[in-house]
Amino acid sequence: MRSRKSCTITSGEVHAWTLNWLLHAKLVKDHGWRCTAAVVLNIVLRAAARSISVSAACRDLSQGPSDQAVMTALGEGIPKTLSVLERRLNEALTGELPRRLRRRAWQVAIDWHLSPYYGLPMQSRNELYYGKPRQGTKNFHAYATACIVEYGQRYTLALTWIRRHEAKVTVLRRLLARIREIGLKIRRLLLDREFFNVPVVEFLQQEKLRFLMPVVMRGRKPKRRRPPTGLRWIKRQPAGWYSHTMKSGHKEVTLSVCVGYRRHRDRKDRKQVKQKLLFAAWGVKGSPTYIRTLYRTRFGIETSYRQMRQARIYTCTRNPRLRLVFMAMALILRNMWIWIHQTHAAEGVGDSLTLHLERLRFKRMLDWIVHEVLALFHDGSPPCATWDP
Repeated sequence: MRSRKSCTITSGEVHAWTLNWLLHAKLVKDHGWRCTAAVVLNIVLRAAARSISVSAACRDLSQGPSDQAVMTALGEGIPKTLSVLERRLNEALTGELPRRLRRRAWQVAIDWHLSPYYGLPMQSRNELYYGKPRQGTKNFHAYATACIVEYGQRYTLALTWIRRHEAKVTVLRRLLARIREIGLKIRRLLLDREFFNVPVVEFLQQEKLRFLMPVVMRGRKPKRRRPPTGLRWIKRQPAGWYSHTMKSGHKEVTLSVCVGYRRHRDRKDRKQVKQKLLFAAWGVKGSPTYIRTLYRTRFGIETSYRQMRQARIYTCTRNPRLRLVFMAMALILRNMWIWIHQTHAAEGVGDSLTLHLERLRFKRMLDWIVHEVLALFHDGSPPCATWDP
């Protein structure tokens, strides 16, 4: 057990740790004497912690810069080259990862995330990803993230912005390159269904990476005197393992398909329903029940998005680089919350850490950051609104 019997974490320490993470990554440059990098990042932290816009974050800070000054400093201060910007954002995400994470291999989930967008592209249509209608739009800003999905270790390891018509293999290669750059070992990959295609499976087999992902049904449905094609024949099989060869043009890959079942109650009539589940795997073995339970751990990455929405900066900017920064800011705050629990609030040593998430909830940590920023840029007078009649 830890030698100390008590530990105190203050709001000032949490704010200082978070600001230092961002300053060391050199995300923003100084933009004059009033909009230094520290000032701009403090305003952005307040906007993220309150889940409001940058303009709203500046409104009640009597001693802070204007919202236009902050947005100008952000637009001109962040790196112009996308590769440089992504590298610095990823450094901010994983710059303070505990060294013990590199001692063993981890289960890593990779997710394809679509953020609805209702405006026009800033410069080119390639900035947007066009998909099926969702939440009233076909236009999205698309991102991909990689996250450790084991309890208490759910760090977001890498983030990348996806352009229009970008191949899944290209996106996957960028994420894996970042994970290897920080020296993290991968035990297996739990992938989103968006990655189920021949090029991705071929790439992962060449890299000798074990993976598990849901099957996407393709091929002809069974009709009179016409047998089903593709994976549809496996869907009619009982629970178990089956070998299947996928083809795309002149390429073909062989993988294993696990057929399993899931029982749940229908939301309308509350009757029990048995649903068939199909998973594509390579280098992963076990019973259908084990495979279903194993893939359920992938939904830990969905938890990262749920917490990310609690610290999401609202914006109407068309600048895709700023939107990427705002999304990364929420994930950085979430990584900071995990880091604090592991290094200061946990009990035990090494892999036998016992976490106490009730000691500092994520929303409470965000409130502490807001308190510290308010103390820096407000004179203590009551907030008010003034206008001319």
